[in-house]
Amino acid sequence: MSAPPHADAPTDPAAAAARVAALRQRLQARHGEVPLIETHISWVLLAGEHAYKLKKPVRLPFLDFSTLAQRQRFCAEELRLNRRLAPGLYLAVVPVHEGTGGPSLHGRGPVVEVALKMRRFAPRALASECLADGRLEAAALAAFGRRLAGFHARAAVAPAGGPFGGPERVRDDALQAVDRLAAHIGPASCAPLRAWFEARAAALAPRWQARQAAGRVRECHGDLHLDNVVMLGDGLTAFDGLEFDPALRWIDAVNDAAFLLMDLLAHGRRDLGFAFLDGWLEAGGDHDGLDLLRGYLVYRAVVRALVTVLRGGPATGAPTADGYLALAGRLTAPPTPALLITHGLPASGKTRLTQALLERAGAIRLRSDVERKRLAGLSALADTRSQGDLYTAAATDATYAHLAATARQVLAAGWPVIVDAAFLRRSQREAFRALAAEAGASFAILDCQAPMTVLRQRIAERRARADDASEADESALALLAANQEPLTGDEQAHAIGVRTDETVDLAGVFSRWLRPAGDDGAAAWPPAPPG
Repeated sequence: MSAPPHADAPTDPAAAAARVAALRQRLQARHGEVPLIETHISWVLLAGEHAYKLKKPVRLPFLDFSTLAQRQRFCAEELRLNRRLAPGLYLAVVPVHEGTGGPSLHGRGPVVEVALKMRRFAPRALASECLADGRLEAAALAAFGRRLAGFHARAAVAPAGGPFGGPERVRDDALQAVDRLAAHIGPASCAPLRAWFEARAAALAPRWQARQAAGRVRECHGDLHLDNVVMLGDGLTAFDGLEFDPALRWIDAVNDAAFLLMDLLAHGRRDLGFAFLDGWLEAGGDHDGLDLLRGYLVYRAVVRALVTVLRGGPATGAPTADGYLALAGRLTAPPTPALLITHGLPASGKTRLTQALLERAGAIRLRSDVERKRLAGLSALADTRSQGDLYTAAATDATYAHLAATARQVLAAGWPVIVDAAFLRRSQREAFRALAAEAGASFAILDCQAPMTVLRQRIAERRARADDASEADESALALLAANQEPLTGDEQAHAIGVRTDETVDLAGVFSRWLRPAGDDGAAAWPPAPPG
């Protein structure tokens, strides 16, 4: 669609608003009531099965939609970017014609405006609305995390040494956000955060540089909060990614994922946030970036506080600016390192229990079944029977060595760690106990037990579903049961024993592992858990 001759001339805002009102009347004649959604940079008309998004002719410090040519360019860019995650939602850029009867999407007169044509999604489908309605579930967020990891893996890579994602840019973005917020709420409220960012920037500059050099800075979504995630069919996807400023989307993938995690934390749903993060890490394996995650979480909380202030207050049910700011402050508190390993035969309930614990604690989980396949270049659900034997003694030793190295890295980054593996050999458990001591972390063993009849039944059901990384069958169960080394008396002092064929007191397990201080249940790091 070529631009008309007048496309480079600034558009009169009043004339544009009048045109949108007239277009709305035209659409209402065909579709009935057409709701109008207005933001500070766009109008959205909801007409029948479709939505038409028109950009306002505004020029702001961070964008320029003042001419028709600019709006056409950015509509095309928005279409390109958002089709990556929501191809069924973003349909086309369509012209608005001026005819004898006024503006129309179907006329033949001169092009006076452009609109982004989208498929209209169901009412109350935004993730923020699903959350408010009690319909946002951990499994859906974990699945979205896995999907987002695939998106990040396919996204275009920023060149090393370029302007995006490097130390200067990351530092400047954070400090500018703090300073802009301080201009509205007072410097005293933001001074501790500014000092924290300054100190972190000095320490992390080499890491930001290394991440950029390693290709971790990619063309991401850029604005991944709860209002930009939507339930389509039976799954979540992201939409409304940032098109107007490349620097806001050419970022570290950890920065992109941090936005949604932060927003869930701010809404008091640590369980959902870490279900999402667990799915993202399981699929993508980017544990290397976890030492940067806390800084990105604080930055995103400051950004959201600033947006809330600029809007004059929060939307219904959303956190206040003070709420986001309080979260940022809690996230800067020094973490308390903690390590939990599991012990148990296949199908003894380790993964189910660690899923519940990581959500409650805000922990990072490492699964041997997943990491074993990752080391072989395979996905979590890959069938390894045609890949050679991944369960030799050497392969198992390599898997545990990888788990230990990654756990050490994540503990150093300031996150509690759960290692979900069988740990049937005493030497394996001793190695991780020593690792915890080296890291100054508390240490516990989640000892999962169930009768052999239950284990065999669970294995049969799991293999029939084919929905888990574990490939253990009954023969593997029998072999491991015959060769396992039970916990010693010394190890029992660190053990939390559970019978997984009975109801498990999850709160009791959580308390024995992290021994939270205070009435709000805050444990390994500051944000309070749900409920």
